Amino acid sequence: MAAVTPPVAGRGSVTEVALVGAGRMGSMHLRAIAGSASIRVTDVVEPYPPRREQCAAAGLRTHATIEDLLANGTPDGVIVCAPTDQHASVVRHLLASGVPVLCEKPAGLSSREVAETGRGAGPGAVLQVAYWRRFVPALVALRDRIAAGEFGKVLHLVCAQWDGAPPPPAFRAGSGGIFVDMGVHEFDELRWLTGCEIEGVLAVTTPAVDPAARPDADVGQVLLSLTDSTTAVVSLGRHHPVGDLVSVEVFGTVGHQRLVVLDPAGGEEPMLDALRRQAESFAELLATGVRAGAGIDDAVAAMRTAESAANSAHHPH
Repeated sequence: MAAVTPPVAGRGSVTEVALVGAGRMGSMHLRAIAGSASIRVTDVVEPYPPRREQCAAAGLRTHATIEDLLANGTPDGVIVCAPTDQHASVVRHLLASGVPVLCEKPAGLSSREVAETGRGAGPGAVLQVAYWRRFVPALVALRDRIAAGEFGKVLHLVCAQWDGAPPPPAFRAGSGGIFVDMGVHEFDELRWLTGCEIEGVLAVTTPAVDPAARPDADVGQVLLSLTDSTTAVVSLGRHHPVGDLVSVEVFGTVGHQRLVVLDPAGGEEPMLDALRRQAESFAELLATGVRAGAGIDDAVAAMRTAESAANSAHHPH
């Protein structure tokens, strides 16, 4: 994308944004941002009446459509948490209306769709993609240690994401599958942590236990090679009954560390904290033009790896 042009200062020191989609991730963003002093959600676009009523009861202005939102004024920015298969169309609509966007990953269902959204944004448009791992303080510190050479030559990384339970089959049908729905987080994290590009991809999957969820898989294991000859494994799973687990492990010639980002015993607080920091970085981007989060090129790269994993995957019966 073109360089971001900082907008004219708006409504004081607090950035006021709208949220599109008040489902699971939208609700997470609302909870996270409630603790911020620099950004707040004032409006919610939600087509499902019961959710819209819940948001109105919480004191938020509500709208059934984006057109309704924009007819009542232009927010400083919009956080898009619509279903994955609607990301591209919603983002394009908002960018065409001159509204800055923070879009939940993956920002589209294919690398081509994500790239086209970026190309259509136009000069000065603001689009950040929500890869929240970039805002976990422990991961930021790990990235700094890697860059400083504290591990020597990094030889191998293992990134794992196992959800407590699978999402409903209807969600999975529009999510792009396990490598898009889950894997893009780890693929982006690998590039961000190491500063390397992903070159080689080889994957295997385990079919969904629930026939209604197929052709999505319940497990995806991916072996990757990076541009500096580092190797990595990404482990994805939808059945971890004790709770959600996210971890990363680094093996180097002179150092090693395993870091648990989400621990079932610790709950959602690390993710909520990272989502708040991410939203605040979006506010900073609007105010200064300085980007700390993922851009469209990062989102395209993660999607290309997800597509390579899906195309290479061996599907045992």
